[in-house]
Amino acid sequence: MIQLDGLTKSFGPKRVLDGVTLSVPDGENTVIIGYSGSGKSVTLKCIVGLIEPDGGQVVVDGVVVQEMGREELAELRGRIGYVFQFAALFDSMTVAENIALGLARRGLDHDAIAERTAESLSVVELSGTEDKYPAELSGGMRKRVGIARAIALKPRYILYDEPTSGLDPVTSAVMDQLMVRTRDLGVTGLVVTHDMRSAFCVGDRIAMLHEGRIRQVGIKAELQATADPVVRQFIEGRP
Repeated sequence: MIQLDGLTKSFGPKRVLDGVTLSVPDGENTVIIGYSGSGKSVTLKCIVGLIEPDGGQVVVDGVVVQEMGREELAELRGRIGYVFQFAALFDSMTVAENIALGLARRGLDHDAIAERTAESLSVVELSGTEDKYPAELSGGMRKRVGIARAIALKPRYILYDEPTSGLDPVTSAVMDQLMVRTRDLGVTGLVVTHDMRSAFCVGDRIAMLHEGRIRQVGIKAELQATADPVVRQFIEGRP
């Protein structure tokens, strides 16, 4: 389980996180929604130790992330896949080479890397793209390669940063299906998005981050029936 306990983080005078507390249960997709700039991506980066919170704790499988040394952080990141908003693929490398990077660091041999690469591309329905370069792929395909790269490591968790941002409705629906499929493979997901269609599709639980705190958390039906005016305004897309 991932547990966030009272996370705070400021950048200069701006307080981005102001006591974020949230549990991410195993075997589910938890979605964090919120306005742009509300601290959703900062929260993800605190979980993997890319950003250190000013206060509070991130606890992953019973261990406090801020107390981990370099080797422990490396081991933690091996258990957590991270799907970046813009895929973050290396343009000079093929699809297969992008996926192989993390596998090679784990010491897998050539045959094992090739097998894992083929398996992960099959899951995201991109078999046969191993020799293509990112520039030859659409934006949606690049994001799917990002998911393939994450699941190739067989992680316990996957963090998704705005996975449907900038995609057309059909491609967004494909991404949603992949996130649900990945959960069904036994991977716990934490998704940050402001796309309510996607949130309701993939989320077992949905939490709204507002003004640095979790405003409400619950299952889809609870969010849809909320009496909180701030949450209702956001999920209905009203100005």
